[in-house]
Amino acid sequence: MSETMALWRPTGPTELDLVRASGWKAWPPRLPDQPIFYPVLNEQYAIMIARDWNVPASGVGFVTRFEIDRGFAARYPVRQAGGRDILELWVPAEELEEFNRHIVGLIEVVHEFRAGSGAQA
Repeated sequence: MSETMALWRPTGPTELDLVRASGWKAWPPRLPDQPIFYPVLNEQYAIMIARDWNVPASGVGFVTRFEIDRGFAARYPVRQAGGRDILELWVPAEELEEFNRHIVGLIEVVHEFRAGSGAQA
């Protein structure tokens, strides 16, 4: 078994700017009304959120991918948010700084969606 696991995060432009400012190494702190940071366990679910929610909300949506230490990630519950393939890792906002320290490598943009233009990889 690999020592890391891949996670995806559908991301809007504001959050992506903050990730870029971190050197592609960390997720920004949650806002007061965001008690949970929830990366997702499969790329298709992240694509759906970026395309169907982020684009209408802000004109653009991104899918990011990153690796996290598997042993560390095991402390967080996997939640089913709908169908059997709609899985999220629930990280309490107050633990996000520690979560960021266990990211292996860089956060990368793997898909971009814009209003009226479809997907770009």
